[in-house]
Amino acid sequence: MQERTQTHWWRSKGGIALIGFSLVAAFYVLREHYAHALGALPYMLLLACPLMHLFMHHGHHDHAAGSAERPEAPTGR
Repeated sequence: MQERTQTHWWRSKGGIALIGFSLVAAFYVLREHYAHALGALPYMLLLACPLMHLFMHHGHHDHAAGSAERPEAPTGR
């Protein structure tokens, strides 16, 4: 009996075509909107800081209660 391995979607013919069309579309969109997209870049960087803080600290909202339950880290010796 022969086993069939499942290929990833990006390796299929449709996936390669979709990636190709997406790259071409992204190129033309960036070329048309280059001037005002660069003007918004400093604001996007400033907005990225609080968003990264919110998303990177997921699950760390109770620091005080978790310290007693947390096991000690190994010293490496």
